[in-house]
Amino acid sequence: MTYIFNRTILREYDVRGIVGQTLSADDAYALGRSYAALATSEGATRVAVGRDGRTHSPEMEQALVRGLTEGGLDVVRVGMGPSPMLYFAVSTLDVDGGVQVTGSHNPADYNGFKMLLNGRSVFGAEIQDLGRRAAEGDWSEGRGEVTETDIVDAYVDALVKDFDGKAYRIGWDAGNGAAGPILEKLVRRLPGEHFTLYTDVDGRFPNHHPDPTVEANLADLKKLVADHDLDFGVAFDGDADRIGAVDSKGRVIWGDQLLIILAGPVLKDLPGATIIADVKASQTLFDRIADMGGKPLMWKTGHSLIKSKMKETDAPLAGEMSGHIFFKHQWYGFDDAMYAAVRLIRAVSESGKSLTELKSEMPLSVATPELRFQVDESRKFAVIDEVAGRLAAEGADVNSTDGVRVSTADGWWLLRASNTQDVLVARAEAKDQAGLDRLMATVNDQLTKSGITAVEAAH
Repeated sequence: MTYIFNRTILREYDVRGIVGQTLSADDAYALGRSYAALATSEGATRVAVGRDGRTHSPEMEQALVRGLTEGGLDVVRVGMGPSPMLYFAVSTLDVDGGVQVTGSHNPADYNGFKMLLNGRSVFGAEIQDLGRRAAEGDWSEGRGEVTETDIVDAYVDALVKDFDGKAYRIGWDAGNGAAGPILEKLVRRLPGEHFTLYTDVDGRFPNHHPDPTVEANLADLKKLVADHDLDFGVAFDGDADRIGAVDSKGRVIWGDQLLIILAGPVLKDLPGATIIADVKASQTLFDRIADMGGKPLMWKTGHSLIKSKMKETDAPLAGEMSGHIFFKHQWYGFDDAMYAAVRLIRAVSESGKSLTELKSEMPLSVATPELRFQVDESRKFAVIDEVAGRLAAEGADVNSTDGVRVSTADGWWLLRASNTQDVLVARAEAKDQAGLDRLMATVNDQLTKSGITAVEAAH
C-alpha cells in the first residue's frame, strides 16, 4: 500500500494540519506505519503515545496506534496530557521513543504529531523521509501489542522533587489545554495560595486561544492577578510546552526575560556553563548571561534545533522567545512549561526579590513583536540570501546563525525565513523609539529591494 500526505503537513519540527482539510485519521494511520518502519529499522521495539485535549485527538490517536502496531511496534498509551508528560514518559519508561498527538498552540481545528526516537527529536529531513516511506509503501509489518500506563502521579512527583521555593500567591491559566488536570494536582503540592483558570480540558478553547506568547491571550490572567493582588501569574499553551508569565503589575515577562531569571541559579551551580537562546532573543539576555559568568550562545529558532544544540554543547538550559524553556539542569533536557514554572518559583525565591522587582530591574528597551511578511515559498530563502549579500557589501555587523541579525548603533534587527510557513519573520530592538524606527526603516528598505513591497510588509 502507498499513501501520499498533503505536502503542507510535513513541517520542519512536526506533522501538523487542519483536521478535515489537510489532516485526517488516514494520515495518522499512515504516519504510524511510516514511523514504525523508521523505528524498527533502528532496532526500536516499543514506543509511548500520548494525546492532547482536542476534540479529534482520540480519533487521531486510535488511528496512529493502529498504524504503529501494524508496523510491528508495541505501544504504551499514557493517555491525555501535555506534550512534556509524553516526553517524561519517553525519558523514564522502558521505551525507545514516543509520539504525542497535539495541535500545540494552534487553533482548535488543527492537530498534529510530535515525534521522538532513540533519544532525539524526529524533524527536518527525517519528517520528509516519513513522507517518502508512505509514498513508496516502504513499511514494516508486524503485530505489536498495546498496553496502558498512568504516569500522571509520577510526573507530578518529578515536577516537585527537591522543591525549595517559598510560598507565593500565584495565578495560573491552563487555557482549557491539556495541562489543566495536572496543574490542579501540581498546585496542591506547592506551598502558598493558588488561583487557577480554565483547568477543565476543552479542545474548542472557549475562553481564549491557548498561546501565552500573544499578550491579548493573557488578559484573563492579568485580571486574576489584579483582582486577588497576587505575586505573579503563569500561563500555558495548548500542550504546555510554552510558558507565559506576568508580574504583580500585569506586565508580561517575555521568554528571554524568563531565561535571564532562570539562568541565575543554574549558573551559580554550574559556573561558566553554556546557556542557549534563539536569534529572536534580546541582546540584554546574551549580555546578562555573560555578566553572570555563563557562555551565551545564540542559535537557530525551533525546539528540535535547540535540543540538538543542547546535546552538542552540553548546555544545562536553553530557551526561545516563543516560551519554550529547556532544562537539562536537574531535568531531562526537553521543553516543559510546567517544570519551567516550578523553576521560576524556585529562582524568584533564591533571588531574594519579587518577580516584579526582577522585571523592574531589567534594562528598558523598545522592541517590535514578531513581524511576519508574506512571501512566496520559493522565494523566502532567496530573499534572505539577497539581503545577506547587500549587507556584506556594506560591511554591516551581521550574525548569520539563522537568517540575518544585524547590530547597529541603535540596536539590532533580524530577518529570517520561517521553517514552517511561507513568511519572513522580522524583529528589532533599540534603546528608544527613534532608534527602533530607524531599524525598521532599514528592514523595510531591504524588503523593498528584494521586491517585497511595503503593502505586503504591513501584514
